[in-house]
Formats: sequence, structure tokens, C-alpha cells
Amino acid sequence: MDLTRRRLLGGAGAGTAALGLFAAGFSNGSAWASPRFPDDPFRLGVASGDPHPDGVVLWTRLAPDPLAVDGRGGMPERRVPVQWQVARDERFRHVVRRGTSHAVPELGHSVHVEVQGLAPGRVYYYRFRVAGEFSPTGRTRTAPSPRGDGRGAQVSFAFASCQCWYEGFYTAYRHMADEDLDFVVHLGDYQYEYGVGATAGVRGMELDASFLRETLTLPEYRNRLALTKLDADLQAAHQAFPWVLTWDDHEVENNWAGDIAAVDSDGFPDADPASFRARKAAAFQAYYEHLPLRLPQRPEGPRARMYRRLPFGRVLDLHVLDSRSYRDDQACGDGTKPGCDTERRDPARTMLGAEQERWLLDGAARSGATWNVLANQTLIAQVDQDPDPDILSSGLDMWDGYTAARDRLLTGLHRRGAANPVVLTGDIHRSVVADLKLDFDDERSPVVATEFAGTSISSGRDGAAMDQVGRNWLTEGVNPHLKWHNAQRGYTVLRATRRELRADYRIVPYVTTPGAPVETAARFIVEPGRPGAQFA
Repeated sequence: MDLTRRRLLGGAGAGTAALGLFAAGFSNGSAWASPRFPDDPFRLGVASGDPHPDGVVLWTRLAPDPLAVDGRGGMPERRVPVQWQVARDERFRHVVRRGTSHAVPELGHSVHVEVQGLAPGRVYYYRFRVAGEFSPTGRTRTAPSPRGDGRGAQVSFAFASCQCWYEGFYTAYRHMADEDLDFVVHLGDYQYEYGVGATAGVRGMELDASFLRETLTLPEYRNRLALTKLDADLQAAHQAFPWVLTWDDHEVENNWAGDIAAVDSDGFPDADPASFRARKAAAFQAYYEHLPLRLPQRPEGPRARMYRRLPFGRVLDLHVLDSRSYRDDQACGDGTKPGCDTERRDPARTMLGAEQERWLLDGAARSGATWNVLANQTLIAQVDQDPDPDILSSGLDMWDGYTAARDRLLTGLHRRGAANPVVLTGDIHRSVVADLKLDFDDERSPVVATEFAGTSISSGRDGAAMDQVGRNWLTEGVNPHLKWHNAQRGYTVLRATRRELRADYRIVPYVTTPGAPVETAARFIVEPGRPGAQFA
């Protein structure tokens, strides 16, 4: 692909400038008072997110032609008034909040409504209306009261990650939508930047040539996210619960780190930080446009504040992390390899950045909740990936490539007395349960936290209960702190009370064809004051 820096900046820079105008309260588009749409303007569905005790954020995007090559979703450059309602009942007989927002071209005609004044720990229903057409009805729930009474005695949620659209069907989301949950946590890789292939992989579709190459510009990122969101099973899970989201690498490109692009053969000028910042700006804007995120998460060019904290009564505090935007470049050229001890153990290296690291440790130390739950992207536990006990082979994109940062994190949580840290992890397309220790090489070192790593929704295609990677990781004496492993696709359900936290690993046997059943592969319990998971 003949990509020049000028073309890249032109493709993303216009969106960045427009985003700045909208932030200042202006829109280039004139109002469209009587819109007429060629098709359903709500084809991308509805969603809610980031629940607070008194409200949630509601989302939709007007896109009657979601995959239009120009990335505009079939919409003109005009502002469109969109009405919204929140009700206690699904038939909207008892509407408690209503209003009008504007879908503006600068934000891809997306709508983000931050509703306030709702009661804590309660189910609500919501919908949008434009030009006489109603959106699907969504169901959401506010967070429990900070006092911890009522519904806040138990918090139930699921977490998921890694949903490569062309590698598998989203059957797991259909099953998730049938669960009894308060919210869903998504740990990243909501979409993948790679070309989808001539037949869109297992989906068996023919798409425009722009979908066959890697995403680089704002229209391309918009369309890849729109393609992902057209999936009916994903829409069902969004309509059923509020979501709390953070990104990992594939929302931009594989294994990016801060302002550093991964070196690969995609035709992108990897050595030019300015070009990569423009690419990030395009990716960040498209991500915000397609998801139920609050105003503090709206990007400003190549910068966005994704890390944040959400309390759920006195049961748990959810610390949402961003381990991509502030990290140092991967050590020793990235990859999985032995050696590299000097560089990966460098105390100056960071995974979260100094500000986010301090924010996390201070907040966890001050938490009055029973559980401190970290929504994290890459595996924290040390994993020797070579079954030979004399060879330590490390995955350098994971926390194993940032060992001093990991030591600061685990030691900081321990010394500050953070209550019952539990880490949720995505990225690795396999499920792993691990004890997190102050020193992984010392069997006597105390366990200070528990890590639940979850598998992918579809990335990696059909999995297996055990594969060669799992056999290597579980070789006797190599990684004794790893409790369990599974390489099938699925999601994880957690139910937390002040007495215990229970994790159920749901798996589907296949994703390359639709309609797979769901089963529970394993159950674990963590008790307050006893870090480390036990089989239930």
C-alpha cells in the first residue's frame, strides 16, 4: 500500500481537528430538522456503560449505511436531534428521565448521554428516537449505593476480551446475555486492525477492498468497529447490561507501546512517531464513537484518559487500567525469548506510567470495599514459557517484560494494605488462574493477590481444553503458582459478596460455526484475607 505520512495525517487529522471544535461547543454541520433515512438508523444497536449509583451513560450511533466506505455511516454532514428516554419498565409507562441530544458529524453521529438522577442498584430501560423511528430497547443497571445496602450485598459481573470478528462467531455473547449480571467488563481487543481476508474468514462475506487491508485512517477504523458492532450476539450483550471498557493493543495495532509503533510489514511508517500519533488519534476517536464511554474518556488527538475507578457499594472497587498508553517500548525487540534479564528488569521501565501507578496504589489503599478488582490487559503472573527448568523464556509484551514495574505494583498493594486485590486479565486467548507473589522464584514468598486471566471470545478460532502452550506452562516445577489452564473460547462470570468472590469459567466448544452450547469448565473461590484462588 502506497501510504505517505501526508495521506495518513490527512485521513486522521481532519477528525482530530473536528473533535477539538466539538469540545469547544461548535459543530460544522447545520441542523437536520426533518431527517429521512434510507434504512434503519439504529443498525449498530444501543449500549450503556460506566454505571454510577445515580446514573449511566447511554450510547447509540446513527448509521443507516454502517459500512459506507467514507466512514460516515450513510449520514450527511448535518447535526441530528435524537430523543432519549429512561424508564422503570420495558414498556416505558413510567419514564423517569428524558431529553434530546445531538448526533454530530464530528463524532460520526454517535450519541453519548450521561443520565443522572437515577436510584442506586436498580434496573432501568432506555431507548432512542429519531424521525419517528425507535431504537431497540436496552436494559441497564445503576451501581449499588455507597452505603452497601440492598442490592449491593452482592455484585455479579462478567469479563471478556479479544473478539476477532473474522476468526469466530460471537456465540459466547449470546450466552452471556442470558446471565444474571450487573455489568460486563471488556479488557480490550474489541476489534482487530488486520485485513479481514477475501471471504471475511469464517463469516463468509465479501466486503469492500478497504476491509482487506490493515486499518490506518479514521474512516477505516470507523468501519472496522461498525463491522464488529453489526453482530447480533454482541448487540444482545450490550443491550442486556452496562459495560465498562478499556483498550489493549489491537484497537490501534498489535503490541503498540506509548507513542511507539510495532515494527511490521503493514506499510506504515513505523519509525515516524508523528505518523503513529495521527494513527492513534484516528483509532481513539473511532473507539470513543462506538462505545458507551463518558466525557472524561473522550480523546484529545492521540491522548485519552482511559484509567478510572468505579465503586460498587461496599463490595468492590473496580480499578480500570490502561497498560498501553504509558508503557515503555517492549524489551529486547519484543516477542517471547530467553535472556533479556538486564533490560526487562531495568527499574526505570514502566508499564502504567508514574501517574497511573500512583493513582492505582493510592486508590486501592484508600478503598473501603472488600475487594479491589483490577481490570488489566496483559498477564501479571510470571510465566516461564519453556518447559526446560534451566531456561527462563519470557513473553516481553506481558508484565514479564516489565518486572520492576510488576514488583512496584505487587509490593505497593501489599505494603499499603490494599484489601483483597484480584486481577482480571485478557490478551492471551487462554484462561489461567494464578497466585501473585512478591517473589515468583521463592516458594516461601507470600501470595498477595489473585489473578483470573480470561480467554478470548473468538480470537484464535476453536480452542482446546489443553494445548502445547498449556502443557509447557504447567510442566511440574516450572510455574508452580499457576493453578489452572484452559485454551477454549468463552468468558468468565464473577459473583462477589463481602464473604467470598466466586469465578466461573464459561466455555464454548467451537466458534468457527455458530450455535455452540455453553458449559462451566471450572469454578474458583477467593476468601477475604486469604489471597489465592481455591477450586470450588
